[in-house]
Amino acid sequence: MPIKPDRIGKITSNIGKASILILGDIMLDEYLNGTVSRISPEAPVPVVEVTEDQIRLGGAANVANNIRALGDTPYLMGTIGLDDAAIKLSQLLTSHNISKEFLIDDKDRCTTIKTRIIANNQQVVRADRENREEISAEIEKRILDRFKTVKDEIKAVIISDYGKGVITQSLLAKLIPACLERDIFIAVDPKDTHFFNYKKVSVVTPNHHEAGFVAGRRIRTEHDLDQVGRHLLEKLEAKSILITRGEKGMALFYADGTRDLFPTVAKKVFDVTGAGDTVIASFVSAVCAGADLKEAAIVSNCAAGVVVAEIGTATVTRKRLDEELREHFANGD
Repeated sequence: MPIKPDRIGKITSNIGKASILILGDIMLDEYLNGTVSRISPEAPVPVVEVTEDQIRLGGAANVANNIRALGDTPYLMGTIGLDDAAIKLSQLLTSHNISKEFLIDDKDRCTTIKTRIIANNQQVVRADRENREEISAEIEKRILDRFKTVKDEIKAVIISDYGKGVITQSLLAKLIPACLERDIFIAVDPKDTHFFNYKKVSVVTPNHHEAGFVAGRRIRTEHDLDQVGRHLLEKLEAKSILITRGEKGMALFYADGTRDLFPTVAKKVFDVTGAGDTVIASFVSAVCAGADLKEAAIVSNCAAGVVVAEIGTATVTRKRLDEELREHFANGD
C-alpha cells in the first residue's frame, strides 16, 4: 500500500506553508511554435513558419515557479546579466508572484536564454545563449551573504545545477555545512561535473543517464540500477538518491541501502522539458508538508506525470496534485 488516502489529504493540505530557497542557474526559456510545409532552398532544413512566440521561466527559475504553483514561498537565488533578457525574466517573475529580491546582477555574465523551435508539436532545434564560466569570488560572497539573511526562515534548499557556473565547489563547501548545522533539508538536481561535491545532502535527483555516467555503469537492468544507486549513496553519504527513469518511473534509494520502485503514472508523454524541475520541487514541497521520503517520491511521481503531458516547461498546482494522487491511490493501492 504505497500511500493511504488519509495521508494524501494530510500532505496536500499542508503544502503551501513553507519557505524554500532555490539556488542555481536561472534561465529564460523561449519557444517559437509553428508549422513546417516546405524545405529551405538554401539548405536541406525545414522552414518553420512561426505562429506563436512564448517566453517562460527556465532552470532554477522554473523550479521556483513549480514551488510557487504548489503554494509554497520560493526564494530564488542566482545571477542574471545586465541585459534585455534580465528585464524579461524580471517581468515574468513578477507576473508569477516570485520575489526578485535575491537575484544578483553580474555585469560579467549574460542572462541564459534557451530558444526552442517547435514545429507540429515536435522540437526541431534548440539555440542557447549563455556564459558557463564559474562565478567570481565576489559573486559567491554575495550569494552567501543573501543566504545568511534567510537561513532562519527556510525549511529547505533546492540546488538547481545546470552547469552554467553558479554552483561551484567552493560555494557548496560553505553552503552545505551551513544547512546541515540548521537541519535544513537539502535537495540537489545535479550536474555530473559537481556530482561528488554534494556530500551528506538529503536527496539527489539524477536521471538514470546521469546516475549511470557518474557511477561508471550504464543502467540496463534492475541489478545495474541497484549497483548504481548503492554506489552513489555510499560515495555521497546522502540520506537518499531518487533516480528518475523516464517511462520506467523512479527508484528511491535510502541510506540503509534499500530501495523502492515507483512505476510511471503518466498517461501520455509530449515533452519531458522541465520534468526534473517538477520532480525536485514537488518532492521537497511534500517533505516540507510532513511527507516521509517514500511519500514524497509518490507525490513527485504523480506531479511528473502531469507535466510531461504538456508542451514545454509546465507546473502542477496543489489542487491538481491532490486530484491526481486520489485518482491513482483512492483505494490505497
